[in-house]
Amino acid sequence: MDRLNIINQLNVIFEEIIDNGPVCLSEATVPTDVEGWDSLTNIQLVVAVEKHFDTKFTSEEILSWKNVGGMIDCILTK
Repeated sequence: MDRLNIINQLNVIFEEIIDNGPVCLSEATVPTDVEGWDSLTNIQLVVAVEKHFDTKFTSEEILSWKNVGGMIDCILTK
């Protein structure tokens, strides 16, 4: 699985969870870049990403994510 494939899958997940129209993520995307991505939505996104990629993230891993690229890095290490 490559980074582009992962980001495309994340776009679909984010659009389903946020339900506020199309989402166009990049590795540099942060929550303030996406309308509707708040702390509550973040929890829903993490759960959906874990389910989709059949993995679990630790609190430390989640807190280390500075942007979508950090999330992708973590997915690739699983």
